[in-house]
Amino acid sequence: MINRLHYISQQTGTGTHTDHIRAACDAGCQWIQLRVKHQSEQDVLPMAAAARKITDYYKAALIINDFPRIAVSVGADGVHVGKNDMTVAAARAITGPDMIVGGTANTAADIFQHAADGASYVGVGPFRFTTTKENLSPILGLEGYKAIIQALQEKRIAIPVIAIGGILAEDIDALMQTGIHGIAASGMITHATEKGVLVQHLYKQLNAY
Repeated sequence: MINRLHYISQQTGTGTHTDHIRAACDAGCQWIQLRVKHQSEQDVLPMAAAARKITDYYKAALIINDFPRIAVSVGADGVHVGKNDMTVAAARAITGPDMIVGGTANTAADIFQHAADGASYVGVGPFRFTTTKENLSPILGLEGYKAIIQALQEKRIAIPVIAIGGILAEDIDALMQTGIHGIAASGMITHATEKGVLVQHLYKQLNAY
């Protein structure tokens, strides 16, 4: 089952990826993606092992961004591959049939390809401009998600769509009404002062659909 709320890790001036993952889990996040950019597989492996210990303790799912071999070696629940990284099919060949494999998408055509390659879900965005991601794809907005969901329905492709990219709590109702499955958040949770209250509020909104 693909969770409706995905927390994407980040490193900030006040904490490491693992610090923020622990805080997100403590706040009630049940799905964590370790997303480390511009570092080698060798450097990411110990972070992934630490993240697995934390998520195991909190009984949360752990997804590793971009490194399927690391996902396999630390016993993660899955892997997520970016638009310009390896294909879902290539990741699936490494992880085997049982692991969750997600793929980043910006268009309906991207999703058709991921679905054909055996993706478990797709992260689709960006919803609006975000500084978290470099080389941003074209902004989708609400109309973009509506068009994508309609295209999937026409092709009878049922795959959980997770919206991502600068999403705020007040965007959730309108986004969920487009027919998406859930949202991914990074800065909104990382920088929240009352993380537990926020996460509870987000789940309440997301689970209303």
